[in-house]
Amino acid sequence: MSKIVLFNRVATVSFAVVAVFSGIFFTSAWRVAIVAVCVSLFAAGVATFLLGYFAAVQRSREEEISVTQLFFLAGEVAPKNVRRAMWYCFAAQCVVGLGVALARPSTDGKAGSVMAFAVMVPMLGIGLNGLWAGKFGTFEPRQLKSAPE
Repeated sequence: MSKIVLFNRVATVSFAVVAVFSGIFFTSAWRVAIVAVCVSLFAAGVATFLLGYFAAVQRSREEEISVTQLFFLAGEVAPKNVRRAMWYCFAAQCVVGLGVALARPSTDGKAGSVMAFAVMVPMLGIGLNGLWAGKFGTFEPRQLKSAPE
């Protein structure tokens, strides 16, 4: 198992724990914690998205790479165990993020909630998928088209 998959699992579990405790207790300390965790994971997701995209652009000179293969591990880009682990993490990030945001729709009686930051976390899953596929994915060789005559 690669370090990217392991990081995704650890980050997803950590996010889920903080999100659930923040949703249950909802004290000011837990509100700060959920915002810090969500913003950090979102930033990591953006960074890994860009790194994965850059890696894919370098490889695209010789390999056919589609967006769905890169960011959603579609097809045979990744081994089944990697693809499944990454999809489960992404799904958990989506479900937990949306769930806690809907569970606490207001903060201190005012519309809007700090729990809404949790919906940004799935960017981590997309970014890590792209990073993994950009570095380790298996793509078809590029089909060079001949110039028109």
